[in-house]
Amino acid sequence: MQPDPTSSPADNAAAVCAAPPCLPRLSRRLRLQYESAQSRWVLLYPEGMVQLNDSAAEILRRCDGRHSVADIVRELEALFDTQGIAVQVQSLIDEGIHRGWID
Repeated sequence: MQPDPTSSPADNAAAVCAAPPCLPRLSRRLRLQYESAQSRWVLLYPEGMVQLNDSAAEILRRCDGRHSVADIVRELEALFDTQGIAVQVQSLIDEGIHRGWID
């Protein structure tokens, strides 16, 4: 679903979150942690580790089951003084669901 350019960013984020989970939560099988030796966030799981870029880490850090996709978008747009990232946030969450990172 494409955001409506005439609506607010929060409305666009809510529209993008038409499919579950609207309160994404990182899988209990994973641990998100900052690795100072690598200067980056990683997802640790029993079989290994995934290094995350900064954007993915900021999104996944907010996937705690309390933040809606719209909340995550609003926080990141405010944090980075940007607009129109709802589609990218939802895309990462969808990929996380596909990979089993998000329940």
